[in-house]
Amino acid sequence: MASGLLTQDQLDEALVALRAAGSDSVSAEALPRDEQLARKLVETGRLNLWQSKQLLEGRTKFNLGPYWMVDSIGRGGMGQVFKAQHEVLRRVVAVKVLPRSKSTPASVANFMQEIRALARLDHPNLVRALDAGEDGNVYYLVTEYVPGTDLRKLVRRNGAMSPEAAASVISQAAAGLDHAHRQGLVHRDVKPGNVLVTPDGHVKLSDLGLAGPLGGDAEADSRFGKIVGTADYLSPDHIQAPWNPTPAWDIYSLGCTLYYAVTGKVPFPGGSTADKVRAHRELRPLDPRRLNPSLTAPFVELLADMMAKEPVERIRTAKEVIARLAPWADTPTPMLVADDEPQGPSPESSAAPTRRSTAFLSSGVPSVGGDASGLDDTKSSFPEIPEAIVGQGEHSGEFSETTHPLASAGQETSSAVDRIGDPPAQPLVIFHPLVVLVLLPVSLVGLVMLSWWVSQLLP
Repeated sequence: MASGLLTQDQLDEALVALRAAGSDSVSAEALPRDEQLARKLVETGRLNLWQSKQLLEGRTKFNLGPYWMVDSIGRGGMGQVFKAQHEVLRRVVAVKVLPRSKSTPASVANFMQEIRALARLDHPNLVRALDAGEDGNVYYLVTEYVPGTDLRKLVRRNGAMSPEAAASVISQAAAGLDHAHRQGLVHRDVKPGNVLVTPDGHVKLSDLGLAGPLGGDAEADSRFGKIVGTADYLSPDHIQAPWNPTPAWDIYSLGCTLYYAVTGKVPFPGGSTADKVRAHRELRPLDPRRLNPSLTAPFVELLADMMAKEPVERIRTAKEVIARLAPWADTPTPMLVADDEPQGPSPESSAAPTRRSTAFLSSGVPSVGGDASGLDDTKSSFPEIPEAIVGQGEHSGEFSETTHPLASAGQETSSAVDRIGDPPAQPLVIFHPLVVLVLLPVSLVGLVMLSWWVSQLLP
């Protein structure tokens, strides 16, 4: 009764029904009386499973201000997200809660920064803020509720996407990013878990818990100069210069997200957080055609341009990402149509690549109009990732952290990333061992020949 979820009449009705059942339910007799009552309330539709479990665990408060919690969406390091309903409007919303145990001055400041960041944004491809408040020293943020799932769960359930389906999702996420960038914000945590997909294929980018200002306002950010985000999606320039946030950070992370969508694996699977950080700076990911042979040169070229190590070689804006994805995104999204419906034709045969790249490791799969590697050397070449990674278990190479729709920033953000700071510069290698092996014998032969020539000149 104290919870406000039930009236006395509803509780009495359930008790009467429970007594009437009596010995008809043999299995129920093995349950404590409270659990039997909770089960009956669920059966009659008075409570849902989550509410009944919370009541059995002793929870009595289910509201924050006018918002009544009806289910749990996800839990993270910085709080929990609930599905809720406004008590008057009956509007279903999502409520992100910063619990009392996390309400340190720094955490509250970061939470308020997220609230203010969301309040500046209004775009169909971004989760919209609706309200915010405090109830008994519990701070909360109310956003629109997005039905469906996130991109990470979608790929884990259905496998790697076709170029058309992935392009549709990523171009919509890019539209949301473009709006955020124009409003002077960098997201800093773009990843599949933060890309929400509704049943009808609409995409919303969520969780601006790590968003920060661009330009001259960056120094006012509480996280200024820190590496924040998720290790699997950090850009090299974010790692090397965390005090200089740019939209290029998000473009690289979006490229990594697209890589995951079409391969089912993160660009650099396995290893520690420090290993992933080094890989983003120094290594090339495995060519995505090795994991998804249906990808062709124009699509891989686009992906490479989003994931270029150097920002000057990377696609500059989210708007350009949308334009480059248009040949694929303009077709129906196969992941959302019925199995017996025809799939849209691939546009790749008409999309002419402007240049080639070795931003990825050789796939061993011939590209359209190319040699076995399919790529010319126009970008840096790096050591190869061990092939043992390829073909591992279903979830191999995905996330090292869990994710939920509308989850808090701390949920997937590895604390180790925050502690790394700016990684130490790598020592300059003047002579590669292979070069030494080649040059040393040649030099010795040259010296012998020079000595012989000089001896012939002398009387």
